[in-house]
Amino acid sequence: MQTSTTSAFQKVFRRELHRIGNNWALLFLTTIGPTLSIFFIVWIFSEGVTREMPIAIVDMDHTMLSRKITNMVDASPAVAVHGNYTSLTDAKRAIERGEVDAALYIPKNAERDIYKGYSTTTALYINNTNVVKAGTINSGVRKSIGTLSAGIKLQMQMKNGYRQEQALARIMPVNLHSVLLFNPFTSYSYYLTVSLLFIILIVFVLLTSIYAIGDELYKGTGLTWIKAANNKFLPAIVGKLLPYTIAFSIIAMIINIVLFSFIEVPIRGHLSSILLGEFLLILSYQAMAIVFVALTNNMRLSLSLGSGYTMLAITFCGLTFPIFGMPIMAQAFAAIFPFTYWIKILMGQSLRGEPIANSIVPMYSMLAFVFLGMLFVRKLMHAMHSRKRWGNM
Repeated sequence: MQTSTTSAFQKVFRRELHRIGNNWALLFLTTIGPTLSIFFIVWIFSEGVTREMPIAIVDMDHTMLSRKITNMVDASPAVAVHGNYTSLTDAKRAIERGEVDAALYIPKNAERDIYKGYSTTTALYINNTNVVKAGTINSGVRKSIGTLSAGIKLQMQMKNGYRQEQALARIMPVNLHSVLLFNPFTSYSYYLTVSLLFIILIVFVLLTSIYAIGDELYKGTGLTWIKAANNKFLPAIVGKLLPYTIAFSIIAMIINIVLFSFIEVPIRGHLSSILLGEFLLILSYQAMAIVFVALTNNMRLSLSLGSGYTMLAITFCGLTFPIFGMPIMAQAFAAIFPFTYWIKILMGQSLRGEPIANSIVPMYSMLAFVFLGMLFVRKLMHAMHSRKRWGNM
């Protein structure tokens, strides 16, 4: 019995390898496509941090102070002065045309007011359509203006006879020391590149698995597939999907090398949890491919549903917007994506260095998707036997 099952599995496995070698679409989906996508994503976000975003300066003061403000803002790594504009109207038009992302307005008599002991207000107008970019610009300009303002106050206090230490204490009686944990360089590579690479992985895993199974239904070759497995469901599904499991496990290892060696994302936790989580991630999306094809009996519809399913995962996984801040229904919706649990494992074990016990529940959650897929294998096999299902694109 054991020999018969092993033989059935080997027949299906060899048959699937032959199908991959003779099907350009399957060959592309398992090798060329994901590899090119990975390196394309890495290339796009190779800088890691956004720098030198263009900003306009509207200098109505034309003094030594206003020139110093311009130079300090330009020295910030986050922004670069695009040019000096004669009016705020011209600067706003430059923002509307997309030439600059922000405009800094320095009012007239700013230097005179400061040296008379009055405060002056500079205004920063930001294009906030891109919240992340706007936040970076705002932070960079605020730091520059804050440093300059503190320097001026320090000079005034020292002119009044205070020592430097006393002057600093009067300027800033309460000093805030910020410590950036887990992502000290505020690098996109530490969270955005990481998530996008694995989104690419699950897209190819799910769509390739759907195509591999659905193509049997469309071409009416499902009976040949099942006969190769001696009409045994488990060897049939395992033998068919295992070549893709191996292929995408290799792709996952390439992603690991890129992330932890090339981009140098830290591993503060346990690498074993990450590797096991990746394997369960691949299995869970292969299992969902079984579910989609078994429910729809239509390859095209399954591919469409699979595309939406993978794309929604990045929205609801809690990476771009925290899950606890979502409405209750959205939080429940986030639970239907294996990627949600995978992100918890990856971020917890790579950046935060969480105990390995924190990965157990997410792993069991992904394993539940695998069991769900197994429940639909019998329904899928019955569809392969039904001639009226054949040809459903």
